[in-house]
Amino acid sequence: MIIYGVNPVFEALRAGRVRELRVANKSGDRVRELVALAVDRGVAVRQVPPDVLLRQAQGGVHQGVVADVEERVDYSVGELVSGARDTPLIIVLDGIEDPHNVGAILRTADAAGVDGVVIQTRRSAALGGAAAKASAGAVAHVRIAEVVNIARALEELKAAGVWTVGLAGDGSTHYDAVDYTGPTAIVLGAEGSGLRRLVRERCDFVAAIPMRGHVGSLNVSVAAGVVLFEAVRQRSSRKRP
Repeated sequence: MIIYGVNPVFEALRAGRVRELRVANKSGDRVRELVALAVDRGVAVRQVPPDVLLRQAQGGVHQGVVADVEERVDYSVGELVSGARDTPLIIVLDGIEDPHNVGAILRTADAAGVDGVVIQTRRSAALGGAAAKASAGAVAHVRIAEVVNIARALEELKAAGVWTVGLAGDGSTHYDAVDYTGPTAIVLGAEGSGLRRLVRERCDFVAAIPMRGHVGSLNVSVAAGVVLFEAVRQRSSRKRP
């Protein structure tokens, strides 16, 4: 898999996933830093013409850096739950097809200390260069379980004792009225269409973020950030003496 951009490549190097680093030139502090880290990790570094990087990044903003990386470790839903550092907090993505939204959600998930993200193998954005760039490299660190069927994955989470909270504009509960201090999975639907019917029916709660302005909804990655950090706030409050 190819990723591009300084931050994604830097994080992939830190995670030990880079096989080869390619740069347009070795000048510039950040690029020199990357090259030094690659050499320190025993990763091959090649200098190539800028048009080669542009072609390999498929027109993406590569910042003069492209890398071949190993495929991610694929986790199961059960492993996300059992491997949680504390009370499980998981994100489930139901058919989100924009790689920039997926990348932004992964970045927020990493910042919030999420224990894993569940995505569908089909009808979802690929976790390639665009998603890695939008995630600022978080894709190298977040544990991801790819599943064939999201509705079935929710049943598996519920069987493991995880409460499932779907987000929808017409949800019957305000997002901040939900208790996120127990094992929780936050379920986010696709841009525009939202949660699919079978997925929504399997959620224990369907919550809404109240809107005060003229626009009727939030970008899905922004909604993810709002609810994730409400969960973080509740969990931090619970731990205070």
